[in-house]
Amino acid sequence: MAARARKRHVQQLLFRHGGKRKGAGRKPKGPRAGARHDTRPEIDHESVLHVVLRVVPEVGSLRRPALYRALRDASVTAAMRERIRIVQISVQRTHVHMLVEAIDKKALARGMQGFQISAARNINTALSDKYGRRRGKVFVDRYHLVVIRSPTQARNVLSYVLNNWRKHGEDRYAPRARMVDPFSSGWSFGGWKELGDGLFLWKPEPGFEPMIVYQPRAWMLREGWQRASGMAGAISARAVPGRSA
Repeated sequence: MAARARKRHVQQLLFRHGGKRKGAGRKPKGPRAGARHDTRPEIDHESVLHVVLRVVPEVGSLRRPALYRALRDASVTAAMRERIRIVQISVQRTHVHMLVEAIDKKALARGMQGFQISAARNINTALSDKYGRRRGKVFVDRYHLVVIRSPTQARNVLSYVLNNWRKHGEDRYAPRARMVDPFSSGWSFGGWKELGDGLFLWKPEPGFEPMIVYQPRAWMLREGWQRASGMAGAISARAVPGRSA
């Protein structure tokens, strides 16, 4: 009886189920899976958040009028629900940059979930054809999140998000006179150096309805970015963001 009990005990140790195990869990998929599943940082109503959403290769380039409108409609939905405040946004071929405000982590999580669901539904509708509606995945794994913590970082990220098309060379295909990325909310930004002391912003190009964005509440995006160390003044629309920004 003692030998039989010891054998049963060994089997339980060898073949137990459940519990935390090294290497367990769902693995990221695709060549550029999303952000690591680390705990999100604590935030409050004064936090400025740089969010990056990447799409799966099957979606193709987001810099098409139909997909721009799909993302714009998602920004309208996010504004109506008021869980997050999208302050700036730019749409690149494979990803979307956003500067976002939220009162806490819960609001951010629910707001981003709602935006992604709405955007995915709209994008799949835009990609549907005569053979039926597309139902595949749109975004890869998790979104990437950085909390902006200084005026210098805020200035860098504003230039990085709004001038991101220049980093990727998209401006090479644009008319020389075009100053702002039409696939962004740069039309609503009043801190461009090229505007000078004028009271008016640049007008969106024909065929592009401006993205629905909020005026910032956080001090860092309202005025703090203008106090960046060694970087006084407005941001040039001709600036090409570096990888270190």
